[in-house]
Amino acid sequence: MQTTDTRTDLATWWSRKHGDDGGDLLVAYFSMEFGLEARLPIYSGGLGVLAGDHLKAAAELGIPLVGVGLFYRGGYFTQGLSPEGRQTETYEALDPEALGLVREPVSVEVELADETVTAAVWRHDVGSVPLYLLDVDLLTDALYSGNREHRIRQELLLGVGGVRALAALGVEASVFHVNEGHSAFLAIERARALVEAGASTDDALEQIRRSTIFTTHTPVPAGNEVFGDELVVRYIGDLATSAGLSKDALLALGRAPGSDGFGLTPLALRLSAAANGVSELHGEVAREMWAALWPHDDPQIGFVTNGVHLGTWLAPELDELLRSAGVRPDAPPREANWEAALELDRAALWEVHAARKERLMQMTGLDSTRLTIGFARRFATYKRAGLVFSDLERLLALPVQIVVAGKAHPQDVAGKDVMQRIVELSRDPSLAGRVVFLEDYDIDLARTIIPGCDVWLNTPRRPHEASGTSGMKAAVNGVLNLSVLDGWWAEAYDPAFGWALDGVSDDADAEQLYRVLEEKVLPAYADREAWLALMKSSIALLAPRFSMQRAVIEYTERFYLPAK
Repeated sequence: MQTTDTRTDLATWWSRKHGDDGGDLLVAYFSMEFGLEARLPIYSGGLGVLAGDHLKAAAELGIPLVGVGLFYRGGYFTQGLSPEGRQTETYEALDPEALGLVREPVSVEVELADETVTAAVWRHDVGSVPLYLLDVDLLTDALYSGNREHRIRQELLLGVGGVRALAALGVEASVFHVNEGHSAFLAIERARALVEAGASTDDALEQIRRSTIFTTHTPVPAGNEVFGDELVVRYIGDLATSAGLSKDALLALGRAPGSDGFGLTPLALRLSAAANGVSELHGEVAREMWAALWPHDDPQIGFVTNGVHLGTWLAPELDELLRSAGVRPDAPPREANWEAALELDRAALWEVHAARKERLMQMTGLDSTRLTIGFARRFATYKRAGLVFSDLERLLALPVQIVVAGKAHPQDVAGKDVMQRIVELSRDPSLAGRVVFLEDYDIDLARTIIPGCDVWLNTPRRPHEASGTSGMKAAVNGVLNLSVLDGWWAEAYDPAFGWALDGVSDDADAEQLYRVLEEKVLPAYADREAWLALMKSSIALLAPRFSMQRAVIEYTERFYLPAK
């Protein structure tokens, strides 16, 4: 992890901008997963890496914030491949002390139906930002493991236990940021504490609404967490009663019109002052998805487009070159002088890119002179990892090579099927030296693959990609995006630094993909001066717009300060 405690320097953004009006702000940022570094595998993919980048950027900016999550004893799985090319999953025991985590001198009790569990609290410092992780031996066995009952138990530990952990530590948060719905039960625990302190239930719920921010990441209904009523009442009914909520009142908070079950997204939306999607297009999709919650008003969902932590994702060689040109990549975007990247020495920039590419070629055995396309992300079917392979004869006629990586959710059979097909292709003698699949995609592997490619490919079914931060990581490194106009690319795309696919249908998108490669990408790659101009535009124009510092500043000024 490339982050240091620079609060005495870059924290001046907070002190200069809001030192007088924000003195009592303290944000508690709750997330089911945090991706900070590969050796701490308590993340599965984009959601966790985003959360980790959020903490890193907050630390650099000096924003008063703490993180709250879970410590998974088995982490997320290590990916392997069977002889048939099928994904295998291995969970390795993690030792928190060996990982440098510090045991806090408090413990937290949480009632889970007929059982009370006691959680240890570990702290992992991200610069000036502490991340508190709750740990219960068998309950926090692994990320996204077990059945629905195990899942609700973990999410109650996060939401209810997380609030209690902050209280035990003497951390008095003024704003609670719910990053995806997994931690939404925190609202019920906060209501209980307020009611027991003398507030009415209505006043307690209103106070919670005023001080809660919710970020949704899921553009399809099936991706939102829903539990059966019986399970919810059994596990949180008594807590709700202590908050003055009847069984019916509790269930109503999580009910979406026309749906069955108790949804954590409706619960979070109803008890938040502000809610947002993670790109402009995703904000539109989320408003349409949840419009029924506001039958007489406009849906109260905006957007804050995601960003990436440049200190983590800029290749070191490029970071050094940018600094020599007068760019300050670790500074707030408006102060970083990114326009100087347009004047980078072309020979020096190509030398940096060639070095990154050669590192990837050594790992894969591919040809450094050939246009290299990267595709690395979670293997969900809507991401269409197989689209570029839909016409192998046409693909093989192109002087390109493809590096693929990513994990499928352990229970996603269809995603595993797609992955197996691509692994089989990578082992096909007719594709030798043209397609490589790299196992066990994680933060470290991403930091080699992404900047080592020439083109970053993203082919989701529009509008199912909420944001797509891997494309941002590519863009800030001068790796050119070729993507469906979905997520962040729908608002970022410009022919000055990449190419777009319309996202119409599988057949139409495959045809357009091959045509763009044949008619636009490869001719541009053959003209090094033209390619370098595209690279410089990508870095200079997209890095300030899609840095995590920009996103965290936006959260702070639009949401945190008004809610405190």
